[in-house]
Amino acid sequence: MALLDDVRQFYTAVLELEDGPRPNFDTPGYWLYGGGKPIVHLIESNDRFPSDKPHYLDHIAFEVSGLDGYRQRLERMGIEYSVNHIPDFNISQVFCKDPCGNGVEANFANE
Repeated sequence: MALLDDVRQFYTAVLELEDGPRPNFDTPGYWLYGGGKPIVHLIESNDRFPSDKPHYLDHIAFEVSGLDGYRQRLERMGIEYSVNHIPDFNISQVFCKDPCGNGVEANFANE
């Protein structure tokens, strides 16, 4: 469960999500909240969704605010990231990886 705790720490520190109530499931995990709503559900499982197809999740995306603070948090935590700006939509995107290697995209409108 150490990796699960690392992933929880990543999302609470980087995206400033908060631990919140979670139903009493048989598997350990966390529900992380933003704005009072459950946004990210974390569980550790190797056999919950077996598949004979390769996994292809590239990344998940969040709309957030506070570009400078976000970048500072990543740098303090030693997390590598890249930045892309989409002028047509006036959006700055910051890409990084969580402790499991999942891609995380943070979108900042008008920043």
